Amino acid sequence: MPLSEHEQRILAELEESLSKQDPRFAKSVRETNVYSHGGRRVRWGAAGFVLGLAILVLFFSRSIVIGLGGVLLMFISAIVIERNARLLGRASWQDLTRHIRGDEAHTTESPRARSLRDWLSRQRNKDQ
Repeated sequence: MPLSEHEQRILAELEESLSKQDPRFAKSVRETNVYSHGGRRVRWGAAGFVLGLAILVLFFSRSIVIGLGGVLLMFISAIVIERNARLLGRASWQDLTRHIRGDEAHTTESPRARSLRDWLSRQRNKDQ
């Protein structure tokens, strides 16, 4: 159900007041989404998995308990990766890389396609 005009106006006022009160927070909310958090968790999970593997390889022959701690870290990291990878499976590549490439990352058009689209819109406006 779409928002009514009154609700949209209230939402715009809230967003404007938030931007004025705390611009840094407003910017971080605008730039992050569920997919960026999921991507960050997958990277941390991969780092944990590699660390667990290193602990297993380095310490298993010296101390079985520390080696099993590495296995446990690998297992927990694999669970984190799997759960967040499911979330990211619903994301498009543009959603995942938007914060890296800047604001124009959500457009997948080439410059040639963009200029063609602009030309067509100018032609339509001229005909009207």
